[in-house]
Amino acid sequence: MISWLIGFLALGAFAGFFAGLLGVGGGGVMVPVLAVMFAALGFPEAHLMHLALGTSMAAIVFTSVSSLRAHHRHGAVLWPVVKAIAPGIVVGTLAGAQLATWMPTRALAIFFAVFMSYVALQMIANVKPKPARQLPGAAGMFGVGAGIGGFSALVAIGGGSLSVPFMTWCNLKVQNAIGTSAAIGLPIALAGTLGYLVNGWNAAGTPALTLGYVYLPALVLVSLVSMVMAPMGARLAHRLPVALLKKIFAGLLMALCAKMLHSIFG
Repeated sequence: MISWLIGFLALGAFAGFFAGLLGVGGGGVMVPVLAVMFAALGFPEAHLMHLALGTSMAAIVFTSVSSLRAHHRHGAVLWPVVKAIAPGIVVGTLAGAQLATWMPTRALAIFFAVFMSYVALQMIANVKPKPARQLPGAAGMFGVGAGIGGFSALVAIGGGSLSVPFMTWCNLKVQNAIGTSAAIGLPIALAGTLGYLVNGWNAAGTPALTLGYVYLPALVLVSLVSMVMAPMGARLAHRLPVALLKKIFAGLLMALCAKMLHSIFG
């Protein structure tokens, strides 16, 4: 069991460091690694992806608080935008978590792998949308928020890979888009965690030390280390070759997804 605890600590260090360095959410790394580790621990296949998603989403709560505070101190968060999009975010995230509980593990694994491969290819190509319009009205912001929240809950991410391009497309400065996206990540993480807790509360066959679909030992260890490592990664963002590291990280994401699929389908 000691080796698994060390594994959770290492995962938190890696996910936190690259989240700070590249500004990407740790969920893309945590979910496939947790799924592989849970499979090796003998957790029921029916709950593998649900536990990986729920645990990852709960861990994002802690890192998102740290990220939000940092961006707020630099004045990068546009709070009126957060207020406008947050209701849709919460509704969409809760709905996404509910949908995830209805989906079998293998379907969830395929959806996650396809989505994260798309994100990885976007990172490799360094695709950046050109500003072409303004932010929509209240109904439009609710709809966009619901979409971002729904996808985020299904893949356990903070939403940055969706919300930053959207805000950039809507003529927000890149710094404001990133800062505002960091603030949006908190309601996504809170609503997603609540959804996975409630929907998995009465699930049969979940392992010990689990609340809903959140495996507590992994949550505690991953969160503690990732919160320490994220600021370290952020401090090194201007000293390391971030563009090259982003491409390497994207390749790693696809490799992790392939390993996750092999563990579940193999």
